[in-house]
Amino acid sequence: MPKIVTLPGDGIGPEVTAAAVEVLREVAPDLTIEEHLIGGAAIEQTGEPFPAATRGAVREADAVLLGTVGGPQDSPWNRLPRPQRPESGLLALRRLMGCYANLRPVRVLPGLEHLSPLRPELARGVDILIVRELLGGIYFDGDRRLDGDSAHNTMRYTRAEVERVARVAFWAAAQRRGRVTSVDKANVLEVSELWRSAVQDVHDRKYRDLHLNHEYVDSVAMLLVSNPGRYDVVLTENLFGDILSDLAAVIPGSLGLMPSASLGDGAGLFEPIHGSAPDIAGQGVANPAAAILSAAMLLRHGLNRPALANQIDGAVAQALRAGPTADLGGRAGTQAFTDRVLEGLQVTSGA
Repeated sequence: MPKIVTLPGDGIGPEVTAAAVEVLREVAPDLTIEEHLIGGAAIEQTGEPFPAATRGAVREADAVLLGTVGGPQDSPWNRLPRPQRPESGLLALRRLMGCYANLRPVRVLPGLEHLSPLRPELARGVDILIVRELLGGIYFDGDRRLDGDSAHNTMRYTRAEVERVARVAFWAAAQRRGRVTSVDKANVLEVSELWRSAVQDVHDRKYRDLHLNHEYVDSVAMLLVSNPGRYDVVLTENLFGDILSDLAAVIPGSLGLMPSASLGDGAGLFEPIHGSAPDIAGQGVANPAAAILSAAMLLRHGLNRPALANQIDGAVAQALRAGPTADLGGRAGTQAFTDRVLEGLQVTSGA
């Protein structure tokens, strides 16, 4: 039986992860699902954000479903040395799993264009996949430091790091509409010059039948919200991908609709891209859609069960049409929305 490790984490993480687990148990009762600590919750109980017991469980998992990590800005966790903060546990998790390619789909579902802040004609039919490099760049600078009035962070990439994530982007594009936009800042950054060269080399060696173009990150930021239909697969590095995917989240209407899959050479990591939202934690109003859709990505990319993933995607779309959550202007609470998804799954399965 496949083993799934869940890491609910902090803030609304436990609530939305519980919703995703309910859905997983409904469609795949054969899964073994066990829960472990990460982030602030792990600090409170063990004194570290990524404890040994969690590391051991992750190493043995077939897939990992993550909630969220981190607390409010004034949290005492944020006064700890950086290696002991919740977010450091997340970076350590990604490094341990070797998940270097982060897939973030941005879709406006038919009939839900009204949830987008964009005009319906701009939002209609948007279907973008952002492929973000996840283990390199400025977030993983080993020489980072804060020294009085001076601070230092360095963005570094090797050609091999760029090429491996580029191959994932081209693989994804071959299953979609065949277009990759590689995003950089090659006009001012040497690291972006390397990025552009490496992506172009991968394309020219193996993917000449796919369309590749290069665009600057500031231009893409503008065009994502003014002409999102121009994009199919967007490939970029860690920092740019973090920012652009959050920006793209406005297109369907909320971060609460944005799942992700982080893939590498082993087990995959699946998580909603939204934060821990401590201001609404425990109120039963968090949108669980992104976590549930992340569970669907787990089934599709982690366990090779695309039919079950499609059932979940359809049930979430149906639940959104019936009544969205508060972040989308509706009234459905976390459990009410989850129940609606479960009802849709039961109808689909004929239960």
